[in-house]
Amino acid sequence: MDFKKYKLIVYRTIGAAMDVHNELNWGLLEPLYNEAMHLELQDKGIAHETLKHLPCYYKHHKMEKYYQMDLVVQDDVIVEMKSVSELIPAHRAQLFNYMRITRKPIGILINFGQPKLQGERYGLDPITNECLLLDKDMNIVNIDVNDQEEEEREEI
Repeated sequence: MDFKKYKLIVYRTIGAAMDVHNELNWGLLEPLYNEAMHLELQDKGIAHETLKHLPCYYKHHKMEKYYQMDLVVQDDVIVEMKSVSELIPAHRAQLFNYMRITRKPIGILINFGQPKLQGERYGLDPITNECLLLDKDMNIVNIDVNDQEEEEREEI
């Protein structure tokens, strides 16, 4: 999978999150950051939808149930926002599940709950159905994220 084609939109989305974090600071409730992200992306002319209902798939079947995503940018990038003291494996699992069942290729986990904005980028491998940690250049980082729960994540 060529994740590099998403580099610009991921960069612009994270830039919007940095602007929101700089303006609102840290530690507010997630709905405030969600609305601020919507306004920031709108001001930047970036196509997105907030609280979007996305169809889910089981094998080759489209399911009747749906998930509501915090934010979907340009129809391919799921942004899961948190405002917590620490990102934990359950937050990653939530994003990974969203990516797998909606078949969206890119996921960004952003935490507004720290003095410095935290974020992680992931790509979905459609063959193995695994979510892979990506670096700033959208290259796969060769670690098993499930084994690295205690390791501090790259800051954006």
